[in-house]
Amino acid sequence: MSAAAHIPVMVDETIKALAVQPGGRYVDCTLGGGGHAAVILEHSSPGGQLLGIDADPEAIATARQSLEPYGDSVLLVNDNFVNLEAICYKYDFLPVHGILFDLGLSSLQLDESGRGFSFQQRAPLDMRFDPSQKVSAADIVNTYSEAELANLIYTYGEESASRQIARRIVQERPIKTTLELAQTVERAVGGRRGRIHPATKTFQALRIAVNHELETLESALKQAVNLLGYEGRLVVISYHSLEDRIVKQFMQQEARDCICPPSVPTCVCGHKASLRIINKRVIVPSPEEVTRNPRSRSAKLRAAERIMPQDEHYNLVEQLGSSPEVKTRGNGWRRPSLLRMLRSVFNAA
Repeated sequence: MSAAAHIPVMVDETIKALAVQPGGRYVDCTLGGGGHAAVILEHSSPGGQLLGIDADPEAIATARQSLEPYGDSVLLVNDNFVNLEAICYKYDFLPVHGILFDLGLSSLQLDESGRGFSFQQRAPLDMRFDPSQKVSAADIVNTYSEAELANLIYTYGEESASRQIARRIVQERPIKTTLELAQTVERAVGGRRGRIHPATKTFQALRIAVNHELETLESALKQAVNLLGYEGRLVVISYHSLEDRIVKQFMQQEARDCICPPSVPTCVCGHKASLRIINKRVIVPSPEEVTRNPRSRSAKLRAAERIMPQDEHYNLVEQLGSSPEVKTRGNGWRRPSLLRMLRSVFNAA
């Protein structure tokens, strides 16, 4: 897989939203080819650190090569970001200044992985980010009932023709390759109309289901808030309405003190706001970027800032620095110089 094939989306907007600063520590939860990670490292120099996470081992291998010049400022972990909090605790990488989720498929996965993410080329029906996962797209396509398939395609693909597509899939099983599935969907809806291929939403639905993308996103967003330090930033780039809706609703909820239903006269939830929304309106790519990189056209960026009393963050840093777990773990990734920098930054704020 070639790192050069991947073009990161909305780079300038991402750096601004993350408020990247020298000496900061950042988590890229969807490392991909390392495009965003490299720019974050450039802007956080000197002293910046980055923890990169990706469920795809091929992405980790590609990013390791492209990020090699940054040496020990980078730690790469082959894991799913649903385990975000556990990963950061394992490597003693907290609190952090910023966390990024770029939820789109990389060009590496679409063009070169051979795992069936795209219907533009013939490949096995796989669609697993992590090849060690048990269930592939082929398993779903060839074993789910017609009703289950229709529901999945409608729910995750927002496909109005889900019933016709599911019926045709069941009739033509077994379906083993991407082209076979794309042709099956095309026949189910009566041929191709317009610029968007009729199989687009079905492929999206299968990929989301195979990788449990919506469930893992909801879990990871909650974990991210717990890892952010004082004024730390959470930035999410999504590519379809289901993801964007989850991100938008999560940030709106965490920006409110009370989340009780309107029918409750007095607050009983005890919820306290943990985020401040940075961009009231969603950020989208410029026309120039869409021209350069058509795959960015559906991207939407949302950002929020961690609300935390300054003394609470200072106490957290002190507690982490002196905890027995950190002192005895042996594989911690903490730097004493960074601790001193954190103290000076947050005391001066």
